[in-house]
Amino acid sequence: MIVCVCRRISDREIARHARAGMSFDEVQLELGVATQCGQCEGCAREVVAQCSASGSVAACHSNGAAAVIELATSIVESKAWHSSRLAAV
Repeated sequence: MIVCVCRRISDREIARHARAGMSFDEVQLELGVATQCGQCEGCAREVVAQCSASGSVAACHSNGAAAVIELATSIVESKAWHSSRLAAV
C-alpha cells in the first residue's frame, strides 16, 4: 500500500528499511517519506514501530521443515548496498 503519496513510498519499502535497523528519522532521510505535506507521518511511524518491535526473523522452508533464522540487525555499507547517503559523498 502506498503510504506517502507525494514521494510514492509504500509500506513495504518503509518496512524493509525499518527491519534493517533504521529508525524513523533514518527512514525519513533515506526515502523522503513525510517530508512534503506530512499527512503520511503517523502511518509511516507506525510501520517503523511495528517492524522494529517485531524483531528481525525469517522462516526458511527446506524439504518441508521450517527453520527460523535471525536476520542481521542492520545493513552493512558495501558496494552491493546502494544508499543515497553514499551517493551524496
